[in-house]
Amino acid sequence: MKTFLDNINKAFESRARLGIMSVLMVEERVDFNTLKETLQLTDGNLASHLRALEEAEYLRVEKQFVGRKPNTTYLATNAGREAFKAHLDALEKLILSNRQGD
Repeated sequence: MKTFLDNINKAFESRARLGIMSVLMVEERVDFNTLKETLQLTDGNLASHLRALEEAEYLRVEKQFVGRKPNTTYLATNAGREAFKAHLDALEKLILSNRQGD
């Protein structure tokens, strides 16, 4: 059991970060408002979780203008994709090991 817990990534422990990375694993790029609506988070809460994932180099931020309006999009980095897959694998192994003990 301890070995499975060692592979669980603290960067993905919160519901918000798990949700952000889940969306980014499916969509190539997602804008701030789409993430906010999809995950039902406030601007500040979403921004703080995005910043933490960016600092961990799990996502990349792209800022551009669409017409005269600023548009910020987010993409999972290769490192982020790999780390998230490893996290999900660890969770799956943890769940399966507990089921086998039933």
